[in-house]
Amino acid sequence: MATRRFLITAALPYSNGRLHVGHIAGAYVPADIYVRYLRARGDDVRFICGSDDNGVAIPITAIKEQSTPQEVSTRYNVRQRDDFAGLGIEFDVFGGTHQPGFVELHERLSGEFFRSIYDKGFFTKKRTKQLYDAQADKFLPDRYVRGTCHHCGHEGAHGDQCEHCGQATDPLLLVNPISTITQTKPEVRETTHWHLRLDAFEGKLKEWLESKKDADGCGAHWRNTVLNFALGQIEQGLPERAMTRDLNWGVPVPLDDPDAAGKVLYVWFDAPIGYVSFTARYAQDHDGDFEQYARWWKDPECKIVHFIGEDNTIFHALIWPAMLMAEGSYQLPHNVVANSFLNIKFPGREEEKISKSRGTAIWIEEYLKRFDPDPLRYYLTAIAPENARTAFDIDDFVSRNNNDLSNVLGNFVNRSLTFTHKYFDGAVPEAGETAEMDTQHRETVAQCVSRVETSLEQCRFKAALAAVMDIAREANVYFDRKKPWIQRKEDLAGCGTSLYHCLCTVKTLATVLAPFLPFTAKRILDQLNRPDTDRQWDQALVPMPTGHAIGEPKILFKKIDPGEAFGDE
Repeated sequence: MATRRFLITAALPYSNGRLHVGHIAGAYVPADIYVRYLRARGDDVRFICGSDDNGVAIPITAIKEQSTPQEVSTRYNVRQRDDFAGLGIEFDVFGGTHQPGFVELHERLSGEFFRSIYDKGFFTKKRTKQLYDAQADKFLPDRYVRGTCHHCGHEGAHGDQCEHCGQATDPLLLVNPISTITQTKPEVRETTHWHLRLDAFEGKLKEWLESKKDADGCGAHWRNTVLNFALGQIEQGLPERAMTRDLNWGVPVPLDDPDAAGKVLYVWFDAPIGYVSFTARYAQDHDGDFEQYARWWKDPECKIVHFIGEDNTIFHALIWPAMLMAEGSYQLPHNVVANSFLNIKFPGREEEKISKSRGTAIWIEEYLKRFDPDPLRYYLTAIAPENARTAFDIDDFVSRNNNDLSNVLGNFVNRSLTFTHKYFDGAVPEAGETAEMDTQHRETVAQCVSRVETSLEQCRFKAALAAVMDIAREANVYFDRKKPWIQRKEDLAGCGTSLYHCLCTVKTLATVLAPFLPFTAKRILDQLNRPDTDRQWDQALVPMPTGHAIGEPKILFKKIDPGEAFGDE
């Protein structure tokens, strides 16, 4: 297989709160699966993430916690990094747009990016009206304002976007706006900001997005939900959008203009540049020159793929590409993989939104204190909201752990290894004479592996995992039809052939499971006494060597008592 080059990013989480299952389902598990697959295939990959430390969310939290923005962002940056590590989500770099070691390079590259667009005439300086909190004596950036959405009527919409309908909002158009600082009604005053001329890129954006409809032609396999939403926004017309804010926390506006004093770049201008600056920091540390980031961001041979949640679609599919077009030297994304929101359903209650304030969330750090990471990775992939919103159902999570993982996958692996230890001294038996049933089994397994690969190439992770589990189910059927417990009494050589094929399938499962359930794949390989190199994709169908001594079988998955799974976290 030819080696390809990929730059994979996962959405930067705001560094003002903990991570919950909705975050992980939206961007991080699918991105990690994709990266692990690409690396197993032999591709050259950089996996980039970090915390979004700028913007108004962090100062708001700092006020609530009686702290400083730097203390808040650093504390949550560490907690988020620990959560990701606990789930086996392995970034090449996890930075932070305002963290020591990253902020200097981030501000430099963000400033250069802004200046490049400014020098090319794609910013319009405007004297505009903005909401002002007289009690706090400050202009209110978007996220300091909440009100009723002027698109869909949803109460509690932010001043920059409504999480309910996904539309960009205008604080001045919100119904009954309220300052989140003082909970008072703001007044309207004038201020100056620099607006990106998004309308200048409508034609290019439409042409670029339309080209993604032909998945076979471009190889990107964009989801229809992303394309339809982005193209729909263009049909409505893209307005000029302010890319500066009246705020004292963030990247200073890099202009020698008195009106730029005391202003910072809009967080959604500098946040995606965080992907670039974190890549640059990695290059500085590992390649000796931060400018080597260009090999990943400006070389057309490198495919850039962004993994995000649905609320980030407008920024990654429209605003960020428009910024890249305006700047002119960067590659456009190869794909923007967006998942919908994940709701939650506690036993005995209706499905509802995940909410920190209402206590309807399962926090990652709390989950990891009680359970292994792979059952969560499995469940979030099995119910992945790839094309529509789904729900984390506590009862369903328990059922899938106990049935899919323990009874199907774990049971097949355990009984294959146990039989081998009991009747063949813990060594892989001779392949012997292959019967039609054995050949059909291996052909079915090979077909499933092909389906897994095709689905992963297309970023259809739910379908890919389903194909993996089809291997486990087929393997159990094969085991039951061959009846090695009878064969060992009547035809020991035939029993050996059956177990030989079972052990080959166990090895196959370890390889194709590795992107999804890395901890489980490692345990299976340990029990097979096989090296980590068997995770490489081209090893999936390579048979087990006859006579190879396997390790001791151990239970792969703990069953969960339904009554002890989760309370309201």
